Amino acid sequence: MLEIRDLVCGYGHVTALKGLSIEVHEGQLVALVGANGAGKSTTLRAISGLVPARAGTIRLGGRDITGAEPRRILAEGIAHCPEGRRVFPQMNVAENLAMGAYLRRDRAGIAADLDRIYGEFPRLAERRLQAAGTLSGGEQQMLAIGRALMARPRLVLFDEPSLGLAPNIVERMFAVIRGIREAGTTVLLVEQNAFAALELCDYAYLLETGRIVREGTGQALIADSHVREAYLGA
Repeated sequence: MLEIRDLVCGYGHVTALKGLSIEVHEGQLVALVGANGAGKSTTLRAISGLVPARAGTIRLGGRDITGAEPRRILAEGIAHCPEGRRVFPQMNVAENLAMGAYLRRDRAGIAADLDRIYGEFPRLAERRLQAAGTLSGGEQQMLAIGRALMARPRLVLFDEPSLGLAPNIVERMFAVIRGIREAGTTVLLVEQNAFAALELCDYAYLLETGRIVREGTGQALIADSHVREAYLGA
């Protein structure tokens, strides 16, 4: 589904990705793990069109989307659930969810998806008229996930969904992400909790200073001595 080849990009004089190549097959949950500054979030931002590629290609379903505008990338079926949640704080919950569907015109489908989101996250239904900026961190993360799903994406990019959340909420977030994959949506996950990400995923890539240094199934990377010593505290 998603194929990235020899991707180079960065910020100013800093090169964050140095020839990165990954694949995400349809229906998979793929994890990107690595230390802070390794290039994980930059990878997602490049896919979403927020960071321009200096070299390399990004393809979705065989179509070249390298350098495409974020609006086109969303229309192609990629939704981004960003680090820090980035909800619209002055808008209420219902308005934030409506923003996720702003490219859609199928009113009946939007209404059905909204009901599904409220069914998955009853707290959002209870707070649908509450300003998003007044929600708790966990509620804002639920809202960010719901907003991404309102686009009815083929692929969802999750950037640090557990960041800053209480342990019980983290478990809930991972269960939701697992459910999204089980429902047929492809997932590319960046997550600071390397062990949880590797347990959850079908396949994983380890980034170090902008390059892939290990790849394999989640269990294979958990068993890898370098991964265990450097990232899993073993």
